[in-house]
Amino acid sequence: MNQGFKKYIPFRPEVMLTRDWPSRVVTRAPVWCSVDLRDGNQALVDPMGMEAKLAMFKTLVEIGIKEIEVGFPSSSETEYEIIRELIEGGHIPDDVTIQVLVQARPELIEKTFEAIQGAKNVIVHFYNSTSTLQRKVVFRSDMDGIVDIAVNAARLIRELSKKMEGSGTNLRFEYSPESFSGTEMDNAVLICQRVIEEIGATPENKIILNLPSTVEGSMPNLYADQLEYFCKRLPGIGSAVISVHPHNDRGTAVATAELALLAGAERIEGTLFGNGERTGNVDLVTLAMNMYSQGIDPGLDFSDINRIRDVYEKATGMRVHERHPYVGALVFTAFSGSHQDAISKGMSYMVSSSTPFWEVPYLPIDPADVGRQYEPVIRINNQSGKGGAAFIMQTNFGFDLPKAMHPEFGAVVKTECDRTGTELPPEEIFRLFQQEYIDIKEPYSLIRHKFQEENGETGEPHVVFSGTICYSGKNFEVTGEGNGPIDAFFNAVGGMRISGFKFLSYSEHAVSTGSDSMAVAYIQLLSPAGVPVFGVGISHNINLASIRGVLCAINRAVKKA
Repeated sequence: MNQGFKKYIPFRPEVMLTRDWPSRVVTRAPVWCSVDLRDGNQALVDPMGMEAKLAMFKTLVEIGIKEIEVGFPSSSETEYEIIRELIEGGHIPDDVTIQVLVQARPELIEKTFEAIQGAKNVIVHFYNSTSTLQRKVVFRSDMDGIVDIAVNAARLIRELSKKMEGSGTNLRFEYSPESFSGTEMDNAVLICQRVIEEIGATPENKIILNLPSTVEGSMPNLYADQLEYFCKRLPGIGSAVISVHPHNDRGTAVATAELALLAGAERIEGTLFGNGERTGNVDLVTLAMNMYSQGIDPGLDFSDINRIRDVYEKATGMRVHERHPYVGALVFTAFSGSHQDAISKGMSYMVSSSTPFWEVPYLPIDPADVGRQYEPVIRINNQSGKGGAAFIMQTNFGFDLPKAMHPEFGAVVKTECDRTGTELPPEEIFRLFQQEYIDIKEPYSLIRHKFQEENGETGEPHVVFSGTICYSGKNFEVTGEGNGPIDAFFNAVGGMRISGFKFLSYSEHAVSTGSDSMAVAYIQLLSPAGVPVFGVGISHNINLASIRGVLCAINRAVKKA
């Protein structure tokens, strides 16, 4: 690449003394047009056959897209037959308009009109290339010659459409000055105005003017300038619907489309997940969900995004990337410790505040809105923080670990992540929890126990614990008194070669619901060495769960000493 950049001609922007689009905001969705079955299909290594196209068409209808470009019927017999099947097979709902593409050539236009016979709602989309480069390199023609091609095509289309009057077909027209973004704007205005006049468009019967960024050649703001310039200078703007068709050569098709809406666009052509020639078309899913995240109804249904992705991948043979916005397998997943902590706190805030708004850091939308689950939101690897494992334990298994316990258990999980060098699934997190807390039975274990409780004259409870503790294979009878079960047990074992432990904290909750629900107790002790240590106990009986928690903490401290 050394000095190679010098051979590229920089984009020359329109001179704009004033521009209105930067101060506008998007408040409503555009008209959506899917070109998956045409533009998307022509970009596939193995184009879709009949079955795949029908499955994709059905999915697009279910999503709620009302204008669908179904093919280029004059380009091949396969394309022609698929369109005939859509029409004759009754696959097209009455409120859906199919769109067919054709070059501005007489014989192809006539073949296209044959293909659409019997359809209820059709857009005939004709085009010819207008850019400076194409005129010079491909057509070797001046602008007058390019205008003549478009005008002659519009004249023929109008003549053929008159022959269909009374057939029951609602016919509309669309014209694209292909490579609009590489065309001088005054020339783009000229050719589009001539097409408006020749096709006979009116404010009551508008033509769609589709202005493609056929090869993305500038920053999105410069495309918005072009669009605003065009709209302000087109005499017949009142007889046109302004549509855009952004490609993604610079990786900014979504931004280009969004700024185009500010600059005057009313309609957007694109594909699911951005499939298309070279780097693809604008991604309709991302565009629509961007609006959704800003409180705007996009008018499209992506509530089962995983199924839509599956249909797309099967039909096209392509794969949606794990980091693809809104639909990728990992887009609602946090590995970073600070992200996990913020998400966890956000989830808790949603519950405690009863806010009607979605207010969770790092998650721009609620995953449930697109049919995604909460379980994989936080996943654990060696980049994860102390709260990540606790979040997994709570959301997947119902264990609400005390805040002070998060660093202790987090360290256990991080050690295992460092050892394996891989992500730990939830089941492995739970296995570590069981191994570290639940399965600790030595050196002290409870053989039997009994509590006696009574209230004294002052009404204060008085509890006596008696039981058998096994230590290193030998049984010892112990007793203790206290103002509660935990205090009584703690005093009982305090004289059994266990000295120097101090009680720090206690918490408990039910793990399941109903009369047979399990209780879990979290006990924090201070070991004789001055180290805080947690123990966990589980039982149907909360008193027994607490005793097991105390023994767990003691056993863990002894093992670590």
